[in-house]
Amino acid sequence: MAKTLIELRDICKKYDDNVVLDHFNLTVEENEFITLLGPSGCGKTTLLRIVGGFEKPDSGQVFFEGKDITALPPNKRQINTVFQKYALFPHMNVGQNIAFGLKISGKSDSYIREKVKYGLKLVNLEGFENRKIDQMSGGQQQRVAIARAVVNEPKLLLLDEPLGALDLKLREDMQYELIRLKEELGITFLYVTHDQEEALTMSNRIIVLNNGDIQQIGTPEEIYNEPQNAFVADFIGDSNIIDACMVRDKLVRICGTEFPCVDTGFGENQPVDVVIRPEDILIGEPGKGKLDGVVTHNVFIGVHYEMEIEAGGFTWLAQNTTSYEVGTHVSIDVIPFNIQIMHKPVKPEQEALDLEAE
Repeated sequence: MAKTLIELRDICKKYDDNVVLDHFNLTVEENEFITLLGPSGCGKTTLLRIVGGFEKPDSGQVFFEGKDITALPPNKRQINTVFQKYALFPHMNVGQNIAFGLKISGKSDSYIREKVKYGLKLVNLEGFENRKIDQMSGGQQQRVAIARAVVNEPKLLLLDEPLGALDLKLREDMQYELIRLKEELGITFLYVTHDQEEALTMSNRIIVLNNGDIQQIGTPEEIYNEPQNAFVADFIGDSNIIDACMVRDKLVRICGTEFPCVDTGFGENQPVDVVIRPEDILIGEPGKGKLDGVVTHNVFIGVHYEMEIEAGGFTWLAQNTTSYEVGTHVSIDVIPFNIQIMHKPVKPEQEALDLEAE
């Protein structure tokens, strides 16, 4: 049975009049790779800093292995942090940077030598211990920062957009390196990013945030395939988000045409939002699908063609390995399983009326 490592209870934090976190609750289990994903300003970095002890919540508690650590300073927590700006010491070489935390902790010279050697091997930088920091590439510096963190044997490693300064190829390489390290070390990772690809690639669970509130928690597959609201659907990957009407269980009307679906429990003739991923749109000859339309835009993006199709009064985004030239008349269809039905968001005034009615 998984053991709870971190628990955040009712965390509130605001700066001046800006509420960043409002009664936030979260549980993180041992050996998880949890990603906090959301746009800039959604509260994810503030949350990470509260867990690390760099910020204090206005109210609420942080528990580590069942003990309240809310008032503990960062150096008293079994937690290390890797920042986007790696915070390496330029006047120290690689080995000295990795050894810094161990020296502060009063470890013996022999212990430090062994740990530095171990850290360098772990991040594939053996033989670099005497290299100056300014002689290292961005990816190598990031590896040094990770080695410096892991040699302290933290139970929890916090990573605040650590790949943001790297180019695309390096970012992709480091994603797999982080997965390898997590599996090899058995450390719990709490990772902050606004990059959906990073989150989907590396995480056991993703927590999607917006304006300090959790929009959805789930596995990468759940977040991508079953978004719970339009924000998640729009933020995670490309989506067609369409106003529709749930005719009855397993039947939805989209752009005036009825489509079979697999969802139930939305009532009859109820307004809903529908999410359909571009790769789930089936393109065929006119008259062979549910809606007929015309291709208005087409661009090749490496592994497939991305097209816009005007059909039923809506501009559909479609992805296909077959190219259809602009101006081509086509039909579109979607298999029932790939139609995701969501409740319309409740407007604040309606929410207030519902509360009064209760």
